[in-house]
Amino acid sequence: MSEQLFEHKTVLLHEAINFLDPKPGGRYVDCTLGGAGHTRAILEKCTPNGQVLGIDQDENALINAQTALAEYQGSLITRHANFAALPELLAELGWQGADGILFDLGVSSPQLDVAERGFSYMADAPLDMRMDQENPQTAADLVNSLSADELAKLIWDYGEERWSRRIAQFIVEARTRKPIRTTGELVDIIKAAIPAAARRSGPHPAKRTFQALRIAINREIEILEETIRKVPQLLLPGGRVVAISFHSLEDRVVKQVFKDFAFSGGHSNRYKDLATGTDANADTSVSATDGSPAIGLKILTKKPVTPEAAELENNPRARSAKLRAAERISVKPE
Repeated sequence: MSEQLFEHKTVLLHEAINFLDPKPGGRYVDCTLGGAGHTRAILEKCTPNGQVLGIDQDENALINAQTALAEYQGSLITRHANFAALPELLAELGWQGADGILFDLGVSSPQLDVAERGFSYMADAPLDMRMDQENPQTAADLVNSLSADELAKLIWDYGEERWSRRIAQFIVEARTRKPIRTTGELVDIIKAAIPAAARRSGPHPAKRTFQALRIAINREIEILEETIRKVPQLLLPGGRVVAISFHSLEDRVVKQVFKDFAFSGGHSNRYKDLATGTDANADTSVSATDGSPAIGLKILTKKPVTPEAAELENNPRARSAKLRAAERISVKPE
C-alpha cells in the first residue's frame, strides 16, 4: 500500500500531544501506529535522543510509517504485533518502562476506505474485518458459524443494536440457503431485518452490526482491558497514558480502568495493588504489603476531551472521539 493510499487524518492530535507531553530523550509507545500522525508529532518532541516504539497489527501501516518517517530512522522502532504484546516488546528492547503510552483505538481511515478489507458497509467486498491479516478467522466465519443466540448477544453487546435478535434470526435463515460471504450480502440481510420505519432515521442500518463483528473478530474490548490494566506498571514514574476511543464500549473500559487505579487525596478510590496482584477495592490504604510504594494513576481529564468544531468540519469521522489521560504516580506507605 502506498503512502498516499494510507493517508489518514489524525484525530485530536494537539490534545493528545499536550497530555502526553513528550520530552527530549524520552521513550514513548504508540500502540496503534496507523497513519503515524501521532507518532511523527511525538518524534518531533523527543528526538534526537528519544525513541518511539510504534505497534500495529496492519503491515501496511508499518510500511507506510517506515516510508513517511524515514528521517527518524534509528529513533523509530516498529513492530508488527497486537498491543497486547506490549510488556514483552518493552522487555525485548530492554526498556525499563516508557515515559508515555498512546492508544488511538478503532479503525483507521485507510482500513475503512479500502473495500477489500471488509470493514465498510458502503461497498461490496469479502466479509473479512481482520486488522491482522494473519488472523485465521474472518467475520464471515463468525456470521456463518454462530448460533442465533450467540449472534444476537454479540450484536447487542458490541453494537448496542436494538434489533440484534431479529438481525441474528435473519442471518441464520439466510445462511441456510447459501453461506454469507460478502459485506453487500450482509447489508441486504440487515436491511431486511430492520423495519422500514426504523431505517428512516439514525445511522446506516448496518453500522452497529458491522461494528460488533469487527470488535468480536479482533477481540478489541478484551485486549484493550487486559492491556490498559498493565499500563501503570509499564510507565516510568511521571509517565503518562493517553487513550482516544471512538465508541462507548472503549471509553467505558478506559474510564473504569483509570478509576480503578486512581488516587485521590493520598488514598486510592479503588486500585489494583501491583505488588501483590490483588484487588484493593475494600481497603483505602495505598501501601503495598511489602512496604514499597503502590503504583497508581492521577487522572488528568475530569471529563473526556472531544474534538473542537474546526476539527469536526475538517474530519467528520472524529465526531465520536473521546480522549482520556492519566499520569503514573507512586504513593509511599503511611
